Amino acid sequence: MDPGTPSGTATGNHLVGQKSPYLLRHAQNPVDWYPWGKAAFEKARSEDRPIFLSIGYSSCHWCNVMAEESFSDPEVASLMNRTFVSVKVDREERPDIDNLYMTICQMMTGAGGWPLTVILTPDRKPIFAATYIPRETRLGMSGMLDLIPRIDELWRTRRKELEREGERAMSLLNRSLGARSGPADLSAEPAYEHLLGAFDDIHGGFGGAPKFPSPHNLLFLLWYWKMKKDGAALAMVEKTLRSMRLGGVFDQLGHGFHRYSTDSRWTVPHFEKMLYDQAMLAMAYTEAYQATGKEEYAATARQTLDYALSELRSPEGGFFSSEDADSEGEEGKFYLWSEEDVRAALPADEAELALKVLFGRERAAPHRDGPLSRSYVMHLGGDLAVMSRETGIPGAELAARLEGIRTKLLSERAKRPRPLKDDKILADWNGLMAAALAKAGRAFGEARYVEAAASAMGFILGRMRDGEGRLLHRYRDGEAAIQGFLEDYSHTMWGLLELYEATFDAEYVRRAIELDSVLVGHFWDDGGFAQCADDFRDGVKRIKDPLDGATPSGNSVALLNTLRLARITGRTELEERLQKLQECFAARVSSAPYAHAFFLIGVGASRNPFHEVVVSGDRRSAGVKEMLLALSRPYLPDAVVLLRDTSASDPPIDSVSSYTAHCPPRPPGAVVYVCKDYSCDLPVTDVGAVLKAIGSA
Repeated sequence: MDPGTPSGTATGNHLVGQKSPYLLRHAQNPVDWYPWGKAAFEKARSEDRPIFLSIGYSSCHWCNVMAEESFSDPEVASLMNRTFVSVKVDREERPDIDNLYMTICQMMTGAGGWPLTVILTPDRKPIFAATYIPRETRLGMSGMLDLIPRIDELWRTRRKELEREGERAMSLLNRSLGARSGPADLSAEPAYEHLLGAFDDIHGGFGGAPKFPSPHNLLFLLWYWKMKKDGAALAMVEKTLRSMRLGGVFDQLGHGFHRYSTDSRWTVPHFEKMLYDQAMLAMAYTEAYQATGKEEYAATARQTLDYALSELRSPEGGFFSSEDADSEGEEGKFYLWSEEDVRAALPADEAELALKVLFGRERAAPHRDGPLSRSYVMHLGGDLAVMSRETGIPGAELAARLEGIRTKLLSERAKRPRPLKDDKILADWNGLMAAALAKAGRAFGEARYVEAAASAMGFILGRMRDGEGRLLHRYRDGEAAIQGFLEDYSHTMWGLLELYEATFDAEYVRRAIELDSVLVGHFWDDGGFAQCADDFRDGVKRIKDPLDGATPSGNSVALLNTLRLARITGRTELEERLQKLQECFAARVSSAPYAHAFFLIGVGASRNPFHEVVVSGDRRSAGVKEMLLALSRPYLPDAVVLLRDTSASDPPIDSVSSYTAHCPPRPPGAVVYVCKDYSCDLPVTDVGAVLKAIGSA
């Protein structure tokens, strides 16, 4: 057989039969792709060939571009098949592989992103790293047609140098990951000062283009505002949330957020929609509503969650991963509108209003060069008050007319071919969505969100665990597989703890304790949590990292979970773990505080006064209902709320908490015990007194 010909099967390469939609897209490539695993590595060793590792994900635009330009091209494929053993990885299925080699890429090149391309020796040491590579050399970027022969030549003539480079990269990685310290400056101020300095006070957000929402930074700033009474922190959050909601990064018709903005004004996005962005941004808008009482933030949170419920929820209750940026071969085509499109879809008067209001004051944001260059991204030129002044239409009337226009345009858009959906279900992202739904349901008093959170959690715990009760990472086509990672446990526990405070069902605490036991038993590694379990099959080097990425890191979430679980259960031994986590990562966090903002929330919350609020009484009584409602609406990042429901002879919370039994009710109403760091004040019955005691009055 010609070594340039794929050898997987008669109808595709070795990716045929995989579950990942991303891998299946490449199953018919002329490149002889292998999935990550023993077969690929044995072939590389036996044939003494380097490994071409390509990591991406289904909704990644540039991954699709590289696939179309190079991996579908017979000439490039022939070169790859002659030179390499080619391995394709879905980063969402294997975050451990992605994390390892993305870290290496950033160390070797100073940059990172997807598609991630790493050339490895047969024993998987890196000798070259890059992101997107064009088919042909252009604008100073080496193309695949030139790069592959060059690597082949180096492999044959200067192999020892390449292998030394791989050894050097792994040595640097080991030193970086091994950085440890005891006590260090883990104050929140440096992270706050960095965000303040990077803040765009004109458009909101941080830095220039491309601009990412980074909702965990907004959650950090909300927490900082509450702890420090710093108005500038809240102002940055509000400016950013408002600007994103008005911009093209928010889908003005179907709602939900695109991945990020290619410009600094939030106007022209990369159009993929990720489940984790919907979850994290819904949390940011919900907490902003709790902090300010402004309905606009609650409305955006609802719209974001409703998009996820409508378009990403599976019939079984879990949530799919993402929707693509591309449709019909063009990025953003589903979402873009030309002036002619708008006029064809609406009566003349509505078309004029839409073109004036729904595409910004100056009808800005034409799409990038290409077939859609005369198409525009829908965004708003200002909030309702601004638009009312500019159009001369009273606010209520304008809102009604715009909603009518939105409905008509949405109906028209629904006739277009929709972007492909990555329908795999990931435990960690579903844990985030469950947390967001539970938080919103509690804050807004909307049971449908809490019910959806419970359904998602039921799916994870019922369909995504192995015979030993341990989590599995991915579910698709009726199959759950891949041993759970740190984030699967930490993010699912986050969802469970939010569900407890939304329902006061102690079973959620019990389930969180069970997962915590697995986490400590299999992931704890000398003071911190590793990304993979100690018995992970087909694993890579175990990385232990607190760095936030598109979502908060598993260690950051685990730190906050540990604090909340300690204060709910009264298990003081968890305080020792809190201390060890902080000591383990102190050096890395203090060297780049702004990149560990969510970790610093947990640090600050554990070092500042933290309240345990126990409501004791019959949950069916008016007094208890009133108290729980009052405690559900304010922003309380420094408290957990527990219910000791005495309608049962044995209040369920007593079975998981060591101290609630000492909080008896006082008939006929509710009594509240406000405790701080395990020391409780005298019980009170007045809502105002409770809120004052926890600093929310």
